[in-house]
Amino acid sequence: MDYETISLTQSMGIATLTLNRPDVMNALNTQMRAEITDAVKSAQRTARVIVMTGAGRSFCSGQDLGDGGNAAKLDLERTLRDEYVPMLRAIIDCPVPTISAVNGAAAGAGANLALAADVVIASDAAFFVQAFTRIGLIPDAGGTYFLPRQMGAARAMGAALFADKITAQQAADWGMIYEVIGADTFEDHIRARALQLAQGPTQAYQHVKEALRASFDNTLDQQLALEARLQGKCGQSRDFKEGVVAFLEKRSANFEGR
Repeated sequence: MDYETISLTQSMGIATLTLNRPDVMNALNTQMRAEITDAVKSAQRTARVIVMTGAGRSFCSGQDLGDGGNAAKLDLERTLRDEYVPMLRAIIDCPVPTISAVNGAAAGAGANLALAADVVIASDAAFFVQAFTRIGLIPDAGGTYFLPRQMGAARAMGAALFADKITAQQAADWGMIYEVIGADTFEDHIRARALQLAQGPTQAYQHVKEALRASFDNTLDQQLALEARLQGKCGQSRDFKEGVVAFLEKRSANFEGR
């Protein structure tokens, strides 16, 4: 697919997906959602980590209410089911690690798009806002799932009802995101983090994601059994053997990843 609303570049095992509609704060329209879905599925075939960020000063301002010409006539149920769900599932089900590099405003569905990634790292110039109730809606794009799990029920309810702006530092303090980094070093930090994952044991990362996500629904016994099964797979990998040898030889491991 030739992309018009995003860009996709790849170097050193890092695929960088940039939302590229800066004139509308990277608002999500039908074309962008399709392109994000395609790009994530395409990049995961060769990349070892995917970084998602925004062009300009914003990460993503959410749904483009001008998409289709009349916001009042939007079929939101169909849009969520047929366009948002495939996009979110592509990110959530991606077998390689995903990072949201939130460089600026992340509002509405844009905030929840960011939260769909495995790791969210924000610039100290960024902020998050569940803006939905300001226009008579509820959080969507996974927001009602992500928020209570990441920031707790009380804060999730407040964020959804009041639609307050949440600074990057608040988001980090509340457990909503992984870390907040100064804007002047943000890009360098994102690259270093991405490179660390790109040089790591990809299969182990995939099983980390599987195990942690399953833990919310499993009993302790079920989780212990899952750990044993997944660890057994990791223990049969070449990366595990390389990791042990590197540890004994006191050197950095050279993981194959795939």
